[in-house]
Amino acid sequence: MTRPRLVFFSDLDGTLLDHDTYDWSAAKPALEKLELEGLPVVLNSSKTAPEIQALRRALGNTDPYIVENGAAVIIPPAYFDSAAPRDSEKSSDKDEIIKFGAPRSELLKVLAELRQDGYSFESFEDMTAEEVAQHTGLPPESARLAKQRLATEPLLWRDQEIDIPFFRKALEQRGLRLVRGGRFQHVMGAFDKAESMQMLMKRYRALYSGEKLISVALGDGPNDRRMLEQADIAIVIKSAGPEPLRLPDQHRVMYSGKKGPEGWNECVLTILAGEGY
Repeated sequence: MTRPRLVFFSDLDGTLLDHDTYDWSAAKPALEKLELEGLPVVLNSSKTAPEIQALRRALGNTDPYIVENGAAVIIPPAYFDSAAPRDSEKSSDKDEIIKFGAPRSELLKVLAELRQDGYSFESFEDMTAEEVAQHTGLPPESARLAKQRLATEPLLWRDQEIDIPFFRKALEQRGLRLVRGGRFQHVMGAFDKAESMQMLMKRYRALYSGEKLISVALGDGPNDRRMLEQADIAIVIKSAGPEPLRLPDQHRVMYSGKKGPEGWNECVLTILAGEGY
């Protein structure tokens, strides 16, 4: 019997990348095996397009990728045979970019209004690249890339925790959401990592028509939950944070025994050995 084709969707910080050092080398054996078997690895992160582009070059990754918690899907030229959706921007020599969220400028306008209402926070727009580097542990050049955002805005909450639900409700009244990531709260529109993953899976099914496809999602934080729940197989990487992520018992889920890229490597090799499905 022919094995199903696996399509992997991976979070980055705390998942494929070490939470503190951003190193991915511990996942190299699994990444090499995935490349050998020709299986896609779609990076699906809160990081910006320039950040992920730099990482893809380091990894040698040539697959589509999802930026800013699902704000946009970026597909390399001629990657899929199927026609591009009408809301995409595509040419023969350029990436296909499919956008889901309102532009960042609209988010910043809302945040300015809420700050006037008395809420206290510090967003990437308020920080220099050096300050972003200080809060994230990123090198200064990577921090500059992290500020080049399309449709989301990370922030540090500077008020009482008890006020966060009121802030979240105020955002929702304006059509926005507040999603907690590994280090920051993320202000974003009505989209998420799961929606982008499902859109790409439709494209993969059209490309590999006649084959059974299985989506495998890997993540470690609250902003990965819906992606993990919507995938055929979920891999929850042990979190560096205080609250481990748990999914419903009935879900096809694997929990790593190790954190970050070590756990990523362990679980992906287990899946590829046919032990997870």
